[in-house]
Amino acid sequence: MAQATPIFFSCILCLVYGAYGFYLPGLAPVNYCKATERSETCKSELKMYVNRLNSEKLVIPYEYHHFDFCSAVGDSPVENLGQVVFGERIRPSPYELEFLKPINCKTACKKTYSGGDEASEKKLELLKKGMALNYQHHFIVDNMPVTWCYQVEDERQYCSTGFPMGCYFRISQTQQDTCSINIRVGDNMAYTKPKTYYLFNHLDFTITYHSGIKEEWGTSFKENGGRIISAKVVPRSIKHDPSSPDCGSKIPLDIPAENLAHDQKLDVVYTYSVKFQENNTIKWSSRWDYILESMPHTNIQWFSILNSLVIVLFLSGMVAIILLRTLHKDITRYNQAYFQIESGEDAQEEFGWKLVHGDVFRPPRKGMLLSVLLGSGIQVCFMTLVTLAFACLGFLSPANRGALMTCALVLYVCLGTCAGYVSARIYKSFGGEKWNFNVFLTSMLSPGIVFSLFFIMNLIFWAKGSSAAVPFSTLIALLALWFGVSVPLTYIGAYFGFKKRPLEHPVRTNQIPRQIPEQSFYTQAIPAIVMGGVLPFGCIFIQLFFILNSLWSNQIYYMFGFLFLVFLILVITCSETTILLCYFHLCAEDYHWWWRSFLTSGFTAFYLLIYCIHYFVTKLDIEDATSTFLYFGYTLVMVYLFFLLTGSIGFFACFWFVREIYSVVKVD
Repeated sequence: MAQATPIFFSCILCLVYGAYGFYLPGLAPVNYCKATERSETCKSELKMYVNRLNSEKLVIPYEYHHFDFCSAVGDSPVENLGQVVFGERIRPSPYELEFLKPINCKTACKKTYSGGDEASEKKLELLKKGMALNYQHHFIVDNMPVTWCYQVEDERQYCSTGFPMGCYFRISQTQQDTCSINIRVGDNMAYTKPKTYYLFNHLDFTITYHSGIKEEWGTSFKENGGRIISAKVVPRSIKHDPSSPDCGSKIPLDIPAENLAHDQKLDVVYTYSVKFQENNTIKWSSRWDYILESMPHTNIQWFSILNSLVIVLFLSGMVAIILLRTLHKDITRYNQAYFQIESGEDAQEEFGWKLVHGDVFRPPRKGMLLSVLLGSGIQVCFMTLVTLAFACLGFLSPANRGALMTCALVLYVCLGTCAGYVSARIYKSFGGEKWNFNVFLTSMLSPGIVFSLFFIMNLIFWAKGSSAAVPFSTLIALLALWFGVSVPLTYIGAYFGFKKRPLEHPVRTNQIPRQIPEQSFYTQAIPAIVMGGVLPFGCIFIQLFFILNSLWSNQIYYMFGFLFLVFLILVITCSETTILLCYFHLCAEDYHWWWRSFLTSGFTAFYLLIYCIHYFVTKLDIEDATSTFLYFGYTLVMVYLFFLLTGSIGFFACFWFVREIYSVVKVD
């Protein structure tokens, strides 16, 4: 134990350190220089891209051109599968930037809205709706998000990866909104006119770069060269004179909530300015740190997280030790009674879990469904394990957009072999003979449920014209991965599973089932299942908050080291909780443990659902019925996959436990 403790804490430190591996190994930095000095080793043009716009009040993102902003001509970056499924739509922007070339006030485009023109009024109303719902821009420069930084309540700087397209000031300002925040970041304009929209049509960009000699890269820059460290923006609303825009004006562009008069016109001039700052104290490899460190709630004490994880781990160890000591006494007494019978001595009658040795391996009801769920659960388990391992190594960093989703999808498809093999082996051990139907259900049931929910939500996105709507070609590609790769691999795995001999159990099963005595309250099925998910859920709810924030509050999740550690503790806790409850049931002469072991740890997913409902009510500001449906649609997908994951972990732990205890006890 003394030697294991330093090793354990070393593993924790390695996992925590893995949380800070942000960059994909081999991702090279880009060198920039002035246009007069550009060459094959450095670029002068800073390409700025625009991504989708989203809002925390409406779970429906839109592409940049959905609103009437400035359009641009150019090639869009190639998006991977994960980006398309998540709804990212990266397009060229109308903002032209050149390295070390400051811009004081440049016009991007001009838009005119006329009262009485139906098309014009529709575009203006769409802009107003976007400002009222606080839709956020997401710009990208040198593969870095353009951030909007401001002070929050505790005098800490928060850097958001998005910035608002505008704000709407109602009759009174009872809570902090984007209008008040803009004043705090140094824009001293008065956005306080009641029932007025303020469109942020001017952007002040600040590009920070690192110049000089960087020994860690072995590269010497030119005098006017460097690498981009950060890109920040301050949005402002300016009422420009269309003939001569003035970016220093303090008069905001106020748009009344009422429609324009019949002959009234509204001119909107989009402008921007750019300045460059040199900073040689921040390394290029650490340029994401200022974003990640400013994320809300990431300043909680790391020691408290580690402390809670270690407590859960040692609690699980204590449960295991108690269980093993009790089992050791049981096995010793059972074997002593067996040898007394062999020697002709009077022995006590059998008692406890040894009494059900002739029924403990009796095949359960609905064995086909159980084997199918177990195969799908192992598929999800291995997918999660490998994905988290890659994430801890830095392969799935924030700089590699969409990599996490792409990795998970590809792994899930390729692990169809494991699903088919496990399902076939378990089903054959139950004495099943309908192997064709078993393989069909394994390859269709769980993927079909997930794809059906995904397709229904995609129809809603299509109807709303959202960027989250997956194109038809991508849906065909997903179906091709399912039917062309996953299904054949499942059949291959099932073929090898059915070719093997059935699992040999350590004891024989009686022909006549034993009658189960009346059970006490805590050994009944439903109370035990409900209690079984409490401890595993206690291991994950801290990290669950961060995960939900990254999904629904546009925050970057990067603590993969802690997440991997939590996953390992979840596996241990699910296993030991299920084993402990299974032992109690067997001691009470209840041998129906097959489904119960799956549902005991799988019930953790129910607590996950309750927590997601709590998060929706307390943390999100969603009132739209469509967005509510979409939120709970994605939540059901997550809960179902988590149910398969935890249920399979508990079942196989209990399966191993039952086989072990009945293999070491002497049976007549």
